Formats: sequence, structure tokens, C-alpha cells
Amino acid sequence: MNNLNPTDIRWHRKSRVLEVAFPNGQRFRLPAEYLRVFSPSAEVQGHGPDQAKLVAGKRLVTIARLEPVGRYALRLVFDDGHDSGLYTWQYLYELGQNYPKNWNRYLERLRKAGLRREPDDVTIIKLD
Repeated sequence: MNNLNPTDIRWHRKSRVLEVAFPNGQRFRLPAEYLRVFSPSAEVQGHGPDQAKLVAGKRLVTIARLEPVGRYALRLVFDDGHDSGLYTWQYLYELGQNYPKNWNRYLERLRKAGLRREPDDVTIIKLD
């Protein structure tokens, strides 16, 4: 795809979803938690494929600010203080296209590691 400049970007505060539309008609709804755990930052991705960090406990994270970076990216400032990744239009498009596969793989990695999506200060009570 040659022109990846979004035609529309909307931040839905209540649902914590970033909606991004592209010229080819693709429109993606990307939850804040998904964007946070797949941040393109070196802090999350490392400096190589085998250095990626599994980020847990971000189910309630939200985006505090969206900052345009030139004409090629967004800086997302999350309410947990994370702000070091630049989400290029290409990366947002790839996140949208691969959402189901990425999300299922992430959930499986959490399960295998014995981690959870809820932050540490959230107590889960199971009712039978």
C-alpha cells in the first residue's frame, strides 16, 4: 500500500478505542490495551525479535494524549506514563490487519507465563 496516511483518526474515550481509517477503505478499531502491549518502543519491543517484553496488567490502561509527529506517526501517551513509542501509519495499519492473530498470541503468552491482563491492584473474585 503506497499511501498510508489515515483519512480519519478518532479517539473514543469511554470505550478506550482508537479508530483509524485508511484510503483503501480499511477502518480499524484498536483498543488502548492492545496498543500499549504492542507499543513499538524499544522498552517493549527490545532491540531484536528475541528481546520483546511481555507486558501484563494493562487491561484498564487508557490514552491520556495523542500527539501527531510530522505527517507520518502518532505518539500515544498512556495514563501509566508510557510515551516512548512512535506509531507510524504503517505500524498502525499492520496492527489493525493483524489484530486477531496478535491478540490471541498475546493472550496465550500471558496464560503460559501465568500473568494476567488486570493490574496488580485489581482483585478478581470468582462467583460460582
